Amino acid sequence: MNRLPKSEGDPPAGLGRMSGRLRSSLRCPACRSGLREHPSGLACASEACATVYPTVDGVPVLIDENTSVFSKDEFVTRKATFFPRHSRLRTTISGLLPQLSISISSRRNYRTFLRSITSTSNRPSVLVLGGAVLGEGLKPIIDDERAEFVETDVSLGPRTKLVCDGTSLPFADDSFEGVIVQAVLEHVVDPYKCVAEIHRVLRRGGFVYAETPFMQQVHGGPYDFTRFTHSGHRRLFREFENLSSGACCGPAMALAWSLQHFVLSFFASRTARLAVKGASRLLLFWLKYFDLYLAGKPQALDAASGLYFLGRKGDTILGDRELIGLFRGGAS
Repeated sequence: MNRLPKSEGDPPAGLGRMSGRLRSSLRCPACRSGLREHPSGLACASEACATVYPTVDGVPVLIDENTSVFSKDEFVTRKATFFPRHSRLRTTISGLLPQLSISISSRRNYRTFLRSITSTSNRPSVLVLGGAVLGEGLKPIIDDERAEFVETDVSLGPRTKLVCDGTSLPFADDSFEGVIVQAVLEHVVDPYKCVAEIHRVLRRGGFVYAETPFMQQVHGGPYDFTRFTHSGHRRLFREFENLSSGACCGPAMALAWSLQHFVLSFFASRTARLAVKGASRLLLFWLKYFDLYLAGKPQALDAASGLYFLGRKGDTILGDRELIGLFRGGAS
């Protein structure tokens, strides 16, 4: 049995915010069998597996503990996998300070992504990995009624509809017309496996949009693993046709972050580090505006803070020899 059975009870809140088509595409992340309702949340419909997945605050937790660095109990007991909450004072002060970060192309790229998916499908479904909060540039399109967005994460943030690990997505093959993975792949222990899962759940001709760091310091503590050059990012998505790629955050932002973290390296206490971060934002924020000029230049790819990739699922795989010939950075 591959579909969720009908039930007299109401579905968990996270499922209630999904269309019937997507609810029916949910699968056990361990064995990819269908799911059924269970007093604790959801359970695998396969008798051989029969794994039970809890629901926390109305959000299903579909984590395969055999392959994930997270456990279901971490969510049930509300441990560190939950989205961090800061004091109102800290949030207010942070909101008043200028940011060191600037995304040059995110808004434009998201508009292109939305036009692409809506031109090929009637109310397409879009999977958002790392969607506990709105990513940079996503706000203008996320409430567009022409598409359905399913926001997932490994933390329970204000927008999380479903908890799942990107390396084992709890959806059937060919479930989505689009996937967004913004500032996520650096936090995945196996980004190649995650992209393979994205490829699996995308329909043929479906679109993927990714933003991934290159020249950035560690963020996310123990859940930060990987960085990619432009060529490395392209190889990561080698099973997709490249529609557009480049720097979303340029070398000026990388410089501002580096200067901030250089000073942070002298301090271990939480209070001192917060003071350094605040002072850095006041003193260095202006550097990022150089990226308005630099980010579009090919040589800026060699020192960009972050890179983007907009691609389409096709039938060809980019070979490594061809990849070498596509290098777009500066001359050595």
